Amino acid sequence: MNKVMLVGRLTKAPELRYTSQGSPVAGFTLAIDRRGKKDQKKQADYISVIVWGSMGENSSKYLHKGSQAAIFGRLQTRSYNANDGTKRYVVEVVAEEVQFLDSKKESDKSSSEGFGTPLDDFTPIEDDDLPF
Repeated sequence: MNKVMLVGRLTKAPELRYTSQGSPVAGFTLAIDRRGKKDQKKQADYISVIVWGSMGENSSKYLHKGSQAAIFGRLQTRSYNANDGTKRYVVEVVAEEVQFLDSKKESDKSSSEGFGTPLDDFTPIEDDDLPF
């Protein structure tokens, strides 16, 4: 059985890309606090997460640096040849479900920064002036 469940915070905004076939894929790193003894300094693990399809697009749209998220998925390894000719291995979580854990208030605050300029020159239209 290969099941992973993680809760942590994003270290930076997700990076959304598209494959050559047009499939969306988002990638990000999740920082997860590691439990230790009381007198030990806090430590964190940094886990790479890959999210495919519309879930990846939504993750890219609604998650940002510092967002808290729960990831349910599977662990996957892959390898590639580096420029120096050595074979490198990568371990990452392929998300099957992503839950956004920030409150709506926190999410709205971060997503609306730079927006919300009031419209002072708004003129209401009377019902008699509407064409329907």
